[in-house]
Amino acid sequence: MATEVLKSGDEAAIPGTGFTKAHQLFRQTVRQFIEQEINPYVDEWEEAKLFPAHDLFKKAGDLGLLGLSYPEEYGGMGGDYWYNIALAEELAHVACGAIPMALGVQTDMATPALAAHGSHELKKKYLEPAIRGDAVCSVAVTEPEAGSDVASIRTKAERQGDEYVINGSKMYITNGAQADWICLLARTTPGTTYKGMSLIVVPTDAPGFSVSKTLKKMGNWASDTAELVFDNCRVPVANCIGEEGMGFIYQMEQFQNERLVSASGAAEGMDKILKMTIEYCRGRKTFGKPLIENQWIYFKLTELITEVEFLRQMCYHCGRLMDRGEDYTREASMCKLKAGRLTRQVADTCVQFHGGMGYMEEYPMARYFRDSRLWSIGAGADEVMLGIIAKFEGIAPPRT
Repeated sequence: MATEVLKSGDEAAIPGTGFTKAHQLFRQTVRQFIEQEINPYVDEWEEAKLFPAHDLFKKAGDLGLLGLSYPEEYGGMGGDYWYNIALAEELAHVACGAIPMALGVQTDMATPALAAHGSHELKKKYLEPAIRGDAVCSVAVTEPEAGSDVASIRTKAERQGDEYVINGSKMYITNGAQADWICLLARTTPGTTYKGMSLIVVPTDAPGFSVSKTLKKMGNWASDTAELVFDNCRVPVANCIGEEGMGFIYQMEQFQNERLVSASGAAEGMDKILKMTIEYCRGRKTFGKPLIENQWIYFKLTELITEVEFLRQMCYHCGRLMDRGEDYTREASMCKLKAGRLTRQVADTCVQFHGGMGYMEEYPMARYFRDSRLWSIGAGADEVMLGIIAKFEGIAPPRT
């Protein structure tokens, strides 16, 4: 279905963006998928603290949602990155944050380096099933002692003949408990800097791999988050993505796309939650008149709507820079920073304006409040974004 949609038109639909008629038709496909296959089950999955990733990803793969900008040779749709942005925006209409996050790991975090730098054989074996939805995948970078400081990871992959022997652990890994393979960042050359790191595909049935435990989270309950252990885990050296020692560089490359789609989804999610709050304030009467008629209320909502629109347009600016082949690391970092901070403002304000109802678990505001807190932490904490931006502006002190 998605293949036909991608080829149905190329005239610009939204001035100043890369969205065409085909992108807008694609949105309808995604929205229908959400309404039929996700939202009716969200409450059940949230209660269970788990969703059936293999079943849902297969349905998403059948629609072509898991390989939008990947080559058709490996089952992808061969579209531009505006389809990924459109997907992120539409997934904001899922009734929780967990499912969009899990799908985003599959499409924009675990597979980009493999698609860009992996060997043909590696792509056929691992990328193609991930695009079809026959395999769930994850990316493992964070460790107990190395989060945003990626250069400090300790997990090692030592060559023994034609195999890597991997030892170490990874923490806070989304999809980790249900994944069929992991895109692992490990140190293949001893040292403490970014040099000597490699990205390696680790199938989860490899000897020495285990899920130590699944983690209880403040929000995003329906997605599994796990601690992974590699205890003399053996995988072929051929599972190295691209050049050995280039893993850190590859990981940094894909971080920008990850941050762009993250911010794009956050902007659409805020727009949705603000509209829900406006409708509530129109219907809720206090002191004899609708809450929306209180100047403080409508001024504050107007302020937030303006901020969200600025974020959305900044995301589209990143898309235009990408189209021109220009580096957009600075701008993507700004988007990610703004998304995290603004989401916290929007969540807090919307809960407050809902009063007691906003504090109740059976209403969407409480879930949004819990889920949205991750925007300032995942995919690079706010403080990391500030450091990147400061470096581009030439105001960060030199590293010693």
